[in-house]
Amino acid sequence: MRSLTFVNMASIGDFDPLNASIPATKVEITYWNWLFCCFAYGHDIFPKALLFNDIWLFSICYSTGFLLLFSPSALFLLSVVCVLYTQGIGNKEWREFGRTEVIDNTLNPEFVRKFILDYFFEERQNLRFDFRMEKPLVGIPGKKCGTIICKAEELGNCRESVMMQFCGNKLDKKDFFGKSDPFLVFYRSNEDGTFTICHKTEVVKNTLNPVWQAFKIPVRALCNGDYDRTIKIECYDWDRDGSHDFIGEFSTSYRELSRGQSQFNVYEVVNPKKKGKKKKYLNSGTVCQCLHCSFWLCCSITVSYFCTITYHYRTCFPGNPAQPTSLHYMSPYQMNAYAMALKAVGEIIQDYDSDKMFPALGFGAKLPPDGRVSHEFALNGNPQNPYCTGIDGVMEAYYQSLKSVCLYGPTNFSPVINHVARYAASVKDGSQYFILLIITDGVISDMAQTKESIVNASCLPMSIIIVGVGPAEFDAMIELDGDEVRISSRGRYAERDIVQFVPFRDYIDRTGNHILSMARLAKDVLAEIPDQFLSYMRTRGIKPSPAPIGHPLNTPPGHPLQTQI
Repeated sequence: MRSLTFVNMASIGDFDPLNASIPATKVEITYWNWLFCCFAYGHDIFPKALLFNDIWLFSICYSTGFLLLFSPSALFLLSVVCVLYTQGIGNKEWREFGRTEVIDNTLNPEFVRKFILDYFFEERQNLRFDFRMEKPLVGIPGKKCGTIICKAEELGNCRESVMMQFCGNKLDKKDFFGKSDPFLVFYRSNEDGTFTICHKTEVVKNTLNPVWQAFKIPVRALCNGDYDRTIKIECYDWDRDGSHDFIGEFSTSYRELSRGQSQFNVYEVVNPKKKGKKKKYLNSGTVCQCLHCSFWLCCSITVSYFCTITYHYRTCFPGNPAQPTSLHYMSPYQMNAYAMALKAVGEIIQDYDSDKMFPALGFGAKLPPDGRVSHEFALNGNPQNPYCTGIDGVMEAYYQSLKSVCLYGPTNFSPVINHVARYAASVKDGSQYFILLIITDGVISDMAQTKESIVNASCLPMSIIIVGVGPAEFDAMIELDGDEVRISSRGRYAERDIVQFVPFRDYIDRTGNHILSMARLAKDVLAEIPDQFLSYMRTRGIKPSPAPIGHPLNTPPGHPLQTQI
């Protein structure tokens, strides 16, 4: 493959798109029937006049012709994938940032997968887009090799996720020897009036009354937080050669979709060309929403966040927090690893907690005045009310506790897990979800009991985050994570995966930028929480409650919305 703009591009011979990673949602798209061969080029799409300093969303449509390879019996088209490279500031080295899904049978692909990058006004951020195919191809020297259409939009601070499902009724018959193989394509409207693809359903074969699988999608992808922004949905009949037949389309908005299954969310699928030609034409079928949108994390559930810290004394790291060799060292200049983990995770979770009151517990320390060892004590010194006001209150309680307790041992996890499990067991109606954060140096003294506690808790509305600090080996924590082998106890396996473990040392920025370290940590430790939460709700058949009064979804269109902080 040849590029007009950049040199030293990766050889197409080193990449096999047919064996590459393909996302769960299959992608099929219509191509334009242009009879010439053309290829991709890359360029910098960050004009310095853009005065935004936030996250940007990139969607790419590669507009070009297709390549005809004739044989005695068939016409073949190739598969294509887009690979994005970013250039280092210092060494100018090109590094792969990500790649789209592979699209078959077209050289006019419209990719669903987006690239999300941080935009910095003060830096020149060069990007390179490589389009790769299953066979090495050569462009025509001196000829235009096609066009890349790049659209960038600043992302809003919308954290909602939505679960939707659609079904069709009496769609048009498009196949000569069958019915139709329908699928839906979702588009988000842009500020300039254009549309950007944001989701595709799977293909349902040979039916005029399809029921597509339920899917989860960020609201930000659908409308970027603007509930009245137009969402266009197109319906196609899938064809193997990529020339999918257009059945029809309809438009809606996130606000309309939020009504759930009702007479208001039955949409006529209209083919504009047919409507213009036939006077008696009504529609090409209907599509309705058959599962209520789930606005779980914003309006129908309370997230309860528990913080726990190990106070274990290690031989290699003496227990006096006043000594720099201690993992609990209270430096006047910077936070220790325990404090950074508390702050990083807590500042994200607190946005989903309505009262911002967090119970903070410690274990494995001697308590005053008698020096008894406790595996479940309140950091604020009040066992009757261990709640702290906000993450700042948790941080203050942690620092104060280091002045009064004595680091000791052993380190037992099961008491704090059982503590949170008792709360979770009392609320199984989907109104609350509990997240337990355990910050540890890796030592665990009750592995068997902890595994049993996790297995018991796997059927409850709770998740466990374990952050390892220090240089120790975390083999026991990896076992508890259960990503490779589902955790079990006494022959019983955990009903679902509820544990996420990460070692903090993997996220420490080499330049000493602790803010960056904390951001990296928070992103990974919280990555599995949405899926763990949804898995619990799905297995229990719990559906979300309607959005409460005052939520933006219940604000009439055209009325100003107040930002909730």
